[in-house]
Amino acid sequence: MGIVSTGITGLQVAQLGLLTTEHNIANASTPGFNRQRTIQVSNIATLSGAGFIGQGAHVSTIERMYDTFLSGQVNRAQTTSSELDAYYTQIKQIDNMLADPNAGVSPALQEFFQGVQQVSADPSQLPARQAMISSAQALVARYQGLEDRISQMYAGVNGQLTTAVASINSYSEQIAKLNESIRNAGSSINQPPNDLMDQRDQLVLELNKLVRVTTTTNSDGSYNVYIGNGQQLVTGTQVTKLTALPSIADPSRLAVGLQTASGSQELPESLVTGGTLGGLLSFRSGSLDRIANDLGRNAVSLALTFNAQHALGQDLLGQSIGNAGFVANFFTVSQPTVIANGNNSVVTPATISAALVTPPPIDGSYTLDLNGAGTLYTLTRQSDGTAWNGASLAALQAAVPASEGLALTGATVAAGASTQVFGPAAIGANYYTKLTGSDYRLDYDGTNYTITRLSDNTQWSNASLATLSTTVAGSDGFSFSLASGTVASGDSFIIRPTRDAARNIAVNPTLAADARLIAAAMPIRTAAASANTGTGSISDGKSLPGFGAPAFPAGGVSLTYDSAGNTLTLAGVPAGANISVAVGGTTTVYPGPTIPYTSTGTISFAGVSFEISGNLNNGDVFSLGNNTAGVSDGRNALALGQLQTQNTMSGKTASYQTAYAQLVSDAGNKSREIDVKGQAQSALLKQAKDARDSLSAVNLDEEAANLIRYQQAYQASAKMLDISSKLFDVLLAIHS
Repeated sequence: MGIVSTGITGLQVAQLGLLTTEHNIANASTPGFNRQRTIQVSNIATLSGAGFIGQGAHVSTIERMYDTFLSGQVNRAQTTSSELDAYYTQIKQIDNMLADPNAGVSPALQEFFQGVQQVSADPSQLPARQAMISSAQALVARYQGLEDRISQMYAGVNGQLTTAVASINSYSEQIAKLNESIRNAGSSINQPPNDLMDQRDQLVLELNKLVRVTTTTNSDGSYNVYIGNGQQLVTGTQVTKLTALPSIADPSRLAVGLQTASGSQELPESLVTGGTLGGLLSFRSGSLDRIANDLGRNAVSLALTFNAQHALGQDLLGQSIGNAGFVANFFTVSQPTVIANGNNSVVTPATISAALVTPPPIDGSYTLDLNGAGTLYTLTRQSDGTAWNGASLAALQAAVPASEGLALTGATVAAGASTQVFGPAAIGANYYTKLTGSDYRLDYDGTNYTITRLSDNTQWSNASLATLSTTVAGSDGFSFSLASGTVASGDSFIIRPTRDAARNIAVNPTLAADARLIAAAMPIRTAAASANTGTGSISDGKSLPGFGAPAFPAGGVSLTYDSAGNTLTLAGVPAGANISVAVGGTTTVYPGPTIPYTSTGTISFAGVSFEISGNLNNGDVFSLGNNTAGVSDGRNALALGQLQTQNTMSGKTASYQTAYAQLVSDAGNKSREIDVKGQAQSALLKQAKDARDSLSAVNLDEEAANLIRYQQAYQASAKMLDISSKLFDVLLAIHS
């Protein structure tokens, strides 16, 4: 090789350098492009008598400036950033919606209870009653409006999942096609097809914006792409498509699955992380479900507790519990939703039904039972179903903790019958629910039933479905039972006690049509006989849970004081009703009809309670009777109004207002948390991109310098060829 050939190699090297530089400049703004450079190698020298003489240079390859580790960092940061962005976009909508005074529940709750207070102040006025109904309907509309927006968000998540899955499949197919092109191009010339590889890596980045994926490189240069813990999306040129399909556990919500030769296989949500897809799934399970459940819990707790107190009242027509025309429930509300798993047995498919605990539990209310054989007494606390047993009343008394404040040895109950007992906590106690904001899963393994509270994975198990239901009813406020079919081993059910309550709550249509049916009065009245000579007085009576069963005596009940024994003798008490007397935190149960008198002691029986106080003289008489002239009585409306500030929710730890405020606060806190995380992740993503771009991005200043350098090299090689041409001409001239 001579001077001409050596010069030509210089021209070729400089030309490739110029072309590569121009290619870099042209693609400076191309997404995913990695700058390229020529790898220049010296040609093998030839041996001469004077030593080895160089033979110029050549370009061995055109290398793309790419680092697997740096690109992997960008992909990981990008998929987390996209996940947080998707989550924040959704949770921010919820936050704005709940806090909006024109859409939120808090203002409507205030207006509703203002209406209740107006009725308690003037119960005989129909306009006040109608205003209370109107404010209740406005409150119901708020619940329904929020739930409708939440339902739209569920539908929106389903739609976005479908779109994201379609995009993932499209990217997967493009990667598979590029795998084939890269494999073919690389094998034909044994050089890397840099631009095709850039396109493929950009598609992997786009995939990570939708879902977290990992890649491995095969020996032929093709990629395998994985999702989750190793589920293959792309294997060389083969694609396994994702699908958005109805969840087996709940067909109303879409899940992500893999399309296989044997059909679609649902992926656990825990495997689908990162990107828009992971953000949507995390938002749905982590925030939207809880918010929907808590909103429903607020609505159903209002309905249950308000109904329970309303049922103890008397309407403007003089009707109370036991009368055919009496409307006990002010609100109507739906029962829990139960969804059977799609994989349950189809031989004799089981249907599970669930019900809310009604009326809600009340502290200090008990049922005393004696079995049919007369050999076992059972005291059951109605608030949670806790029971104590004893072969005699004395044995039962020994079994009941002193903290219950009950003295039972004087009680009486017939074999096979039951009677109510009211402890000191029952007097003046408000209703409350134990409903949580969680969904539950009921499983059967062929031996035991297990129910799991999904919010914290608390579990209860029992071989008896009925026993398990009783336990959950006492702890979490709902019950369940087998409605039809047979539960097979492996069957599973999702129970949602509160999810649909905000959608289905309504003012009872019968009551809404006739405001007179609001039970604003108490069904009993009390009086001290005008002939009494002592200074004693009797408080306004109130009805307690169980009022009306048995029916309060039509002739009323009288209490006559006997100074010789300092006792009160009751006449007209329903048969089988024990008399509870609460004094100083202890309730003593008496069979009647005579009880000791203690001033300000609370006397309870047959679902009524009252106090007699003062100095009594022998023969003083007090009476309780039906409230036949109660049109101006607002005592039950007053009790209904007091529910606003009482802790009626979360096991008696929160009011309607504070529970809703907590819901709004939780949504706001979650929104801020995701926003802060998103900003931090964006900073990490920028750092990762900066680190990658420091190696791979096109620097126009650097490329401009390369143009000058290669131009000068080209000119120098051309000059060398010009010199060789002149030398050749000189040689020709000499020989001529």
